[in-house]
Amino acid sequence: MKPFAFAPLIVLLWGSFAHALDAEQRHSQSLLEQMCSRCHAVGPTGGSPNKLAPPFRHLGENKLYDPDFVQRLQDGYSSIHRSMPTFRFDRESAEAVASYLKAIQTKKH
Repeated sequence: MKPFAFAPLIVLLWGSFAHALDAEQRHSQSLLEQMCSRCHAVGPTGGSPNKLAPPFRHLGENKLYDPDFVQRLQDGYSSIHRSMPTFRFDRESAEAVASYLKAIQTKKH
């Protein structure tokens, strides 16, 4: 058998695992769907219902890897947009939401 015969299978499986979420991240996705999906696309695909609200998969490193991001989620995360409510998370949920958001990030096309 040729050594590259399994390459398509490996690529297919890798793509499936790339967006596999653990239980904590799935819970976070559900939480964000309840709180934020009226305006934002909260999953790894789809568009935001509000065209001014960025899909969460495009938040980027500046926001997510800021060392204060989890603390801001706990203190009350809000935006400069007046119509966006302030959301507060307990420490465990804030860490889980940050983990989920990091897991779904993709590059803008």
